[in-house]
Amino acid sequence: MATDITDTVHAADAAAVMGLLPARPRLLALGEPTHGAEALLDVRNELFRQLVEEEGFRTIAIESDCLTGLAVDDYVTAGTGTLDDAVKQGISHGWGDYAGNRELVRWMRAHNDGRPASERVRFAGFDGPLEITHATSPRHPLTALHGFLAARVDADLLPCTADTLDRLLGDDDRWTDPAAMTDPSRSAGRSAEAARLRLHADDLAALLDQQAPHLRTVSTPDDLDRARLYGRTATGLLRYHHWMADTSPSRMRRLVAARDHMMADNLLALADRGPALVHGHNAHFQRTMSAMRMGGAPVHWWSAGALVSARLGEQYAFVATALGTLRHQGVDTPPPDTVEGLLYAFPKTPCVIDAPRLATTLATTPPTRRESPWFGYAPLDPAHLARTDALIFVKDVPRA
Repeated sequence: MATDITDTVHAADAAAVMGLLPARPRLLALGEPTHGAEALLDVRNELFRQLVEEEGFRTIAIESDCLTGLAVDDYVTAGTGTLDDAVKQGISHGWGDYAGNRELVRWMRAHNDGRPASERVRFAGFDGPLEITHATSPRHPLTALHGFLAARVDADLLPCTADTLDRLLGDDDRWTDPAAMTDPSRSAGRSAEAARLRLHADDLAALLDQQAPHLRTVSTPDDLDRARLYGRTATGLLRYHHWMADTSPSRMRRLVAARDHMMADNLLALADRGPALVHGHNAHFQRTMSAMRMGGAPVHWWSAGALVSARLGEQYAFVATALGTLRHQGVDTPPPDTVEGLLYAFPKTPCVIDAPRLATTLATTPPTRRESPWFGYAPLDPAHLARTDALIFVKDVPRA
């Protein structure tokens, strides 16, 4: 058995990862089992550097706010602002504080300095403007989309005025109230104003498509891409707020599905720019249905990766990451009958494993799924190996 497993293990570099994929992907998704582990961010950064230098990749997207991420892209491509501002304001969830994310942005800016636009690397966030405690107001993407169109198309084609949007949006606090996350009655998502806004957002996004031939002649490609981002973000946010106001038992399932749907739309847009490396939690990238317990009840939904895979086929690739120890969080040496335990015996990490071949090797003696003592770490599910293109294993993750 040890020999069979050894045959599936390779050095963790871009050439080895690409060699395990069935086709050259437009999107290469690198998952992680926990957020904020600097050792995992180091692996991601080195892999991206190699993909840029050896495989022609030009974009990286991380699980961060798609709108604030525009500031990071402006910094790495044009030097707009400062490194401090880019990581603190442009990377959401507080993840701009991680040294690995700061180093990624610093390297991208240094790489781009003096290069022509066609050779520059780009940054994107692929998450919606959502936090654990609340969702943001749809004001920014909705008014930005309206402003883009108002400057370029006949006024009588617009479904509403900017003043109408402002009146319907009202005070932003009504959209961002943290109490709405657990109390649907506190949400503005099903108010009469929200219903009108959903119609206006849909009409504005449709107008963007209807006027595409004209807009291409009067806009830069980047400006048009941003307008499309504003459109899908505005409609996605209003949909998310709508389900925040839901009182049915399926409320949380609707919310997590809406979030991954927004992620999938952003990833598919990046695929048009591809090839791109995208980095986030394993649960957002797996091809199988995602599951977690919320409020004591199981919640199941299709992840962004499952949705994207259904559209792109072999042009979507998923590389999961597993780890051995995270001792400062109580995650000690993995049991030997788990996948992590079997891989922990190998001395050299990080390493990349042929996941489908490993699944076949382990089929006669299926490993057990590891149990996590800490809520912030999700062990690998052995049942997912066959539908994972490759697996990167990091043996020990020290405290940052």
